[in-house]
Amino acid sequence: MKQVKQVYRWIMQHEMITLALVGIVFASLWGFVELADEVLEGDSLWLDRYLLLSLRNPADATDPIGPSWVEEMARDVTAMGSVVVLTVLTAITAGYLKLTQQRWIAIFVVLAIVGGTLVSVAMKSGFDRPRPDLVPHETRIYTQSFPSGHSAMSAMVFLTLGALVARIQATRTTRAYFLVVAFLLTASVGVSRVYLGVHWPTDVVAGWTFGVAWAAGSWLVFRNLERRFTAIY
Repeated sequence: MKQVKQVYRWIMQHEMITLALVGIVFASLWGFVELADEVLEGDSLWLDRYLLLSLRNPADATDPIGPSWVEEMARDVTAMGSVVVLTVLTAITAGYLKLTQQRWIAIFVVLAIVGGTLVSVAMKSGFDRPRPDLVPHETRIYTQSFPSGHSAMSAMVFLTLGALVARIQATRTTRAYFLVVAFLLTASVGVSRVYLGVHWPTDVVAGWTFGVAWAAGSWLVFRNLERRFTAIY
């Protein structure tokens, strides 16, 4: 009887996680589509302008609010979502997984993140939204505005790697800790993009929704593959 209860508990736990991930994917994609529709129709521009200017000195729109060290800190934070930093972090993780005889997981992580990045870049070209022109850009930019690549990539990388680390933790508290850290890092990078004037707020939210959807979808695929590679562990 005890073994039956354990099996039942295991099934319920894993199925609930699967249902939660499916819900996150659909909710995030729905949010992205709705937001993209608002942006294309121009209905969100008034809110974008208001939020962007709220982070600037009312007397001088070229000056972000706060002392100069806050602006410098924002540049440091935004760098965490750069291609270089996220690529290095992904490569380090993949290298560790390979060294610990988890080669298929290393390959999966790299493919998931590279795939999401390529889709994000393609969407930027497709929407072709100009960068904000209300305020000076406090850091260099090279691509279109929607969705925010830093926000999307940081969500994909931090959440994917955070879930990967959380899965091997022994307690719910430590699992929650790594997931919360991943979300906070993702949020910080996105906010820094608006503060530095290089993205409209809707660009960042769109990047978040896409990144979360991709990370959750990748994790669904991972859970299915993990059952087939159980012998590795």
